[in-house]
Amino acid sequence: MNEQDRNRPLYMIGVAAELAGMHPQTLRSYEQKGLVTPQRTRGNTRMYSQADIERLALINELTDEGINLAGVIRILDLRGRLDERDREIDDLHRRVRRLADRVHELETRESVNSLVRTGGTTLAIRRVH
Repeated sequence: MNEQDRNRPLYMIGVAAELAGMHPQTLRSYEQKGLVTPQRTRGNTRMYSQADIERLALINELTDEGINLAGVIRILDLRGRLDERDREIDDLHRRVRRLADRVHELETRESVNSLVRTGGTTLAIRRVH
């Protein structure tokens, strides 16, 4: 499932709560605390995505381990920062690969040009002799 599909709002609060194994009021509370941010329809209905459901499952897991909501907020923030850094690193790796490919291409061209220049000189010397 790609990122766009994971973030598509699909579930109303009742379905999202059932999928996450929580009460709908818990989802409302988590929204107030900034733990989850469902999208809203024009009629102001909360709509949750698969990514939201996964986030709620993680929150459940962390709180089941005894971590309070302040700790959960901190963990989610750090996880978001880590994900962003991972995306930046992936982007930098792609850029480095493109640059390495370009350098290789330029080195190959230079080698070919050098051979052509050297070959041309050799031919001229042979003709003179």
